Amino acid sequence: MVNANSSDSGTASCSSAENSKESSRCSTPVLDIERHECLKEKMRRRVEAGDRWFSLEFFPPRTASGAVNLISRFDRMGSGGPLFIDVTWHPAGDPGSDKETSSMIIASTAVNFCGLETLLHMTCCNQTKEDITKHLQKAKRLGLKNIMALRGDPTGEEWEEEAEGFNYAVDLVKHIRHEFEDYFDICVAGYPRGHPDAESYDQDLKHLKEKIDAGADFIITQLFFRSETFLTFLKDCRAIGITCPVLPGIFPIQGYGSLRQLVKLSKLEVPQEIMDVIEPIKDNDAAIRNYGIDLAVSMCRELLDSGLVHGLHFYTLNREVATIDVLKRLGMWKEDPRRPMPWAMSAHPKRRVEDVRPIFWASRPKSYIHRTQEWDEFPNGRWGNSSSPAFGELKDYYLFYLKSKSPREELLKMWGQELNSEESVFEVFTYYISGEPNPNGHKVNCLPWNDDPLAPETNLLKNELQKVNKRGILTINSQPNVNGKPSTDPIVGWGPSRGYVFQKAYLEFFTSSEMVSALIKVLKRYEPRVNYHIVNVHGQNITNAADLQPNAVTWGIFPGREIIQPTVVDPVSFVYWKDEAFALWIEQWAKLYEEESPSRMIIQYIHDNYYLVNLVDNDFPLENCLWQVIEDTFKEHDRPTDQ
Repeated sequence: MVNANSSDSGTASCSSAENSKESSRCSTPVLDIERHECLKEKMRRRVEAGDRWFSLEFFPPRTASGAVNLISRFDRMGSGGPLFIDVTWHPAGDPGSDKETSSMIIASTAVNFCGLETLLHMTCCNQTKEDITKHLQKAKRLGLKNIMALRGDPTGEEWEEEAEGFNYAVDLVKHIRHEFEDYFDICVAGYPRGHPDAESYDQDLKHLKEKIDAGADFIITQLFFRSETFLTFLKDCRAIGITCPVLPGIFPIQGYGSLRQLVKLSKLEVPQEIMDVIEPIKDNDAAIRNYGIDLAVSMCRELLDSGLVHGLHFYTLNREVATIDVLKRLGMWKEDPRRPMPWAMSAHPKRRVEDVRPIFWASRPKSYIHRTQEWDEFPNGRWGNSSSPAFGELKDYYLFYLKSKSPREELLKMWGQELNSEESVFEVFTYYISGEPNPNGHKVNCLPWNDDPLAPETNLLKNELQKVNKRGILTINSQPNVNGKPSTDPIVGWGPSRGYVFQKAYLEFFTSSEMVSALIKVLKRYEPRVNYHIVNVHGQNITNAADLQPNAVTWGIFPGREIIQPTVVDPVSFVYWKDEAFALWIEQWAKLYEEESPSRMIIQYIHDNYYLVNLVDNDFPLENCLWQVIEDTFKEHDRPTDQ
């Protein structure tokens, strides 16, 4: 929020008929109360507990590649534990459209695919009442629950009234409450020095009170440069009966140009003592950023030490270094390795009761959410003897939230400018596992099925994985066996504290038809201890899963709760995952090369002839037997054929 409309997220009653309906479907108790709370309730609980929190503001990018980068930034900055993020609304950028750079789609992606509580800005600018209603209906349909209601900045020199629209934020607040009752939490903007267009500071405070009385739930302020400016404003708000949360807007100065632009848009004045420091170093971005970080840390500490401030709202300018540095120095950046679930959760309201997923999408959670977005219920019956899980088609490989974070040039450096054999593909997998640079000096940081470096849990299997990948067992998913580790374990832990987690050893890989022939012979010796499912791109299916029933491979036991089993190997879902897993060979790897090129033909051959295999070792208290299964398979494969 770098303009004269600076406020975020909202607060409203969280109770509704849909909530009670959803809770009645929940098969196991939710692990985290915040999964069911609306934003204003999260704030209230944090304030009552004396906790501190932070939130982050972003603006929509101008390009599709910018959208890919921003979603990656959401994932990285989301790891620090923001209470929410907000996305600004720019009337000139078609903000309510389905473009990947629109405010609506960026905010929807943050909620649905990044699992972030998200506040969508909405302005009255150049919009009729009907336009605004349609935008709000769309926001609700996409799973957005929070709106920041703003008048917005004029597109010209002066504000032009919209005959069939709203000219003040208070009218927008009233409209949201009238049309949508308590569905949305509503945030409004506050101005510690008074709105630049207001008659006076006192008059602006009265207008702010009117917005709260109309149904707004909390306030985010425009930026300021001295802590006393905000504390005086907060005192004045309380004096006229504004009792809702008021979040200070914090802007870490990051450069001379960005400061001047921001000040111009916000119609603010920078205190002279700050300009006296910045002017001599205006051409040194690093020096200005360091000064801005020091200044922000000092101001934030004064605000937090006052005992009146619990949450800080940061204007990031879509950058991460300065804001993360400030939060770390304040002790507010909390990268908790424990997860509510073993998989990345969506923040969409209808998915709040989701408590089980197939393990196959462990490294592609955004794809799983995309393919199940039309489901009305979770788990939708697919864990029983179901023959129609109704996964959506996956043809949108290039949707910005499914696309690889790495550009084509970088992928070629990692996966090979040129491939000359199947063994050169084996090497790519092996370098990904090892973390060592390939012969060209580039680290393989991702694969089509894993867009991130190796997870800490997978690192536990690193040595064994390297060995098998060198021989053509091309692993794309794995987990070690775990027998009663504390839920607080930094590597395999998940769920509430004081619990214990368990998991069966799991291995998923591509391999040749010759290796599969050997594997099938070996697996006969390991039944019923090892469950297996083997399938090729043409649909040839080999499995020992009884009646196609799912097999729980991760579960947890917590005080006062039922056993929770959030991850399963489901034979029916595996067939749908197979389509995606094989297609990624072509869509994300083969298409890097020219048609008919040797490199492309090698990937095409693997796609057409290899099998996808998953193995589960059911005896989790014992030493993982899957490595012995693979070793026996190699021996069987290498055995001379009878003459």
